[in-house]
Amino acid sequence: MRPTLASIAAEAIGTALLLAAVVGSRIMGERLAGGNVSIALLANAIATGAALYALIVTFEPLSGARSIRW
Repeated sequence: MRPTLASIAAEAIGTALLLAAVVGSRIMGERLAGGNVSIALLANAIATGAALYALIVTFEPLSGARSIRW
């Protein structure tokens, strides 16, 4: 099954937003942690996971992954 323009755009936008979320969570973690590396990693992981979940839920209807049959 060929991907449509909507599925290609959804994948590109989702990838760009995930990249922005990862970079932003890194900056947020460093600022909030005050030098504590474990708190920075925890904040980074939680923010990245939440962003990934939101992107999956948002773009699932448009994504090309729905056409894959397991």
